[in-house]
Amino acid sequence: MDTWAKFLILIVSAYLFGSIPLSYLVARARGVDLRKQGTQQTGGSNLWHTTSRTLGVLVGAFDLLKGAFMVYCAWLWGLDAGLQIFIGLGAIIGHNWPVFLRFHGGRGIATTIGIIILTPILNRDVITFWPLIGCVAVGIGSVIFFRRTPVPVLLAFITMPIVSAAVLEPTLVATGYTAILLIAIIKRLVAQASTEKQQVSLGELLLNRFLFDRDIRNRADWVHRKADEK
Repeated sequence: MDTWAKFLILIVSAYLFGSIPLSYLVARARGVDLRKQGTQQTGGSNLWHTTSRTLGVLVGAFDLLKGAFMVYCAWLWGLDAGLQIFIGLGAIIGHNWPVFLRFHGGRGIATTIGIIILTPILNRDVITFWPLIGCVAVGIGSVIFFRRTPVPVLLAFITMPIVSAAVLEPTLVATGYTAILLIAIIKRLVAQASTEKQQVSLGELLLNRFLFDRDIRNRADWVHRKADEK
């Protein structure tokens, strides 16, 4: 089987595996519809806020494994590091826009973390840990400064392709990190519609989504929204 046949099989598999909405299923088992509660995202973070921190952590670990597992499968099939990242990207897209929930998904942050941790481990002879180190350092430093995660996550994701290019990693690897960043930005900008967006202008709405990953500045009001407020 040639490389592109393997890539096609794996990218479809990654999307379908990434689409498994475990957070949504766990929440529904407790009588909560994540699509109508809190941030309305069907990921571990919203599960954490609306049901249980323990469940949020456990399901977040599963979301992380979505990306790591697909990278591992691509590595087993002999695909190079750049293609492994793009296979992982398929899992991110599946998590963010799952076919099983009419494309209403999460943010893909945990899935991304799984990819950027495992890829350099499996490909130590080809790529470095510097993009991961830069991402973690900028992310942690930004969290200390901003006290919240949306801006730090954005800055951390921006760091990865810059560092990858700076240390002269293969072009396809830096391109894969860039694609991860673009998917994260697109997910923020095209978030599910909310009644709160009517409170702000289009320019402010897009800025809020880009920087803060929500439609309004007040985080508490956004995170603790209830279904009867829609």
